[in-house]
Amino acid sequence: MQIVIAILLFAVLVLVHEFGHFIVAKRAGVRVEEFAIGFPPRLFSVRRGETEYSINLLPLGGYVRMPGENGETTDAQGNADPRTFGAQTARNRAAILVAGVTMNFLLAWVIYTGLFAFQGQQHLDYAYVAGVVANSPAQTAQLGANDRIVAINGSKTSDSAVIHDLIQTAINSDKTNSATVPITMTILRNGQTQDVTVQARRNPPQGQGSIGIQIGQQLRYSHVPLYQTPFLGIQALGNNFTVTGDAFHKIFTGLIKPSEAFAGPVGIVSIAGQAAQQGPVVVLSFLAYLSWNLAVVNLLPIPGLDGGRLLILGIEVLRRGKRLAPEREALINLAGLVFLLSLIAVITFNDISHLINR
Repeated sequence: MQIVIAILLFAVLVLVHEFGHFIVAKRAGVRVEEFAIGFPPRLFSVRRGETEYSINLLPLGGYVRMPGENGETTDAQGNADPRTFGAQTARNRAAILVAGVTMNFLLAWVIYTGLFAFQGQQHLDYAYVAGVVANSPAQTAQLGANDRIVAINGSKTSDSAVIHDLIQTAINSDKTNSATVPITMTILRNGQTQDVTVQARRNPPQGQGSIGIQIGQQLRYSHVPLYQTPFLGIQALGNNFTVTGDAFHKIFTGLIKPSEAFAGPVGIVSIAGQAAQQGPVVVLSFLAYLSWNLAVVNLLPIPGLDGGRLLILGIEVLRRGKRLAPEREALINLAGLVFLLSLIAVITFNDISHLINR
C-alpha cells in the first residue's frame, strides 16, 4: 500500500510539472514529440497528432521530449526547423523551462489554500511522549506514554522538533566527553508538573534517539475567513523555505546528520506510508511539500535540471546571444545527469540502511 500511495504521489507531481513544460511549449509553437510519465521501458502509449503520450515503468520522473533541447535549430537532415526548442527566442525558452516549477509551486499553493479553507489554521498545542524504547534512558527515568513535555533544561516549548534540537544542543554543548549527558525534562503527568533527569546517550543505537522516546505532536485548529486562505497558502510556501534553511543550518552546526535531512525514493515511500496512516489531510500536506520541494530542487543551477538549463540560457543572454555548441551543451547536461543519478543512488542507499536498522 505504501508503494501504491507513493507512486500516485509521484505521478501527480510529475504530471503537473511536465504539463507546465508541455502547455507552454505548445503555445510557443514548439513541436512536442512525447509527453511521458515515468521512465522507460514503456508500458502504454497513444499518439494524438504530432505528440505521443506514454506511461512508463519506472515512476521516478517524466519528460517532455522536444527537438532541439540541447540548442539544435535544425532537423535530422540539417534543414532549419523553426519548431525546435533551440530555435525559440531566449524569452520563450525561459518560459518553457520555468513553466514546470511554476506549476509545482501552484499545486502546493492550491493544496495549502484548500487545507486552510477546509480545516482552518494549524497550531502546535503540545508535545508528548508517544512511546518509550525498552531498556532506554527514558525507561530508566520512568518516562511514560502520554507524558506531556513542557520544557527541556528549563526551555519551554510545545514543538516536537524544537525538543529534539534542545536535547541535541545540550549533548553537543557538554564538554565532559562522558558517554551520557544529563537532561532535565519538565513533564506534565496527571495534571502535575515534575522534573525528570534523563541520561541522554551520545551514541545511541540506530533508530532509538539519544533518550529513547518517540515524540508525538498534538495539534489544534482555528477557523480562518475564506478570503484569508490564499494569503495563508502563500505564507505556507514561505514557511517551507524557512524549514529548509533551518535544516541546512542544523547540518552545518552538527545538530543532525545529512542522511537524516534528505530522503530519496525509498525514504519517500516510507514517509508516504506513515502519512497515509494519519489520513488524507496529512497525505495532501505531504504532497504539497513534495511539490514545493520538487520545484525548488529543479531550480538549482545543476546541469540537467531546469535551473541548470536556465543558467546556460542566462550565460547566452550575457554573451549577447552567443550560444554554446549543441554538442558541448549536451555533454554538460549529461554530466549533470550522471551527478544527479549518483546522488540519488547514495541517498537511496542511506534510506535502505535506515529501514534495515530500525
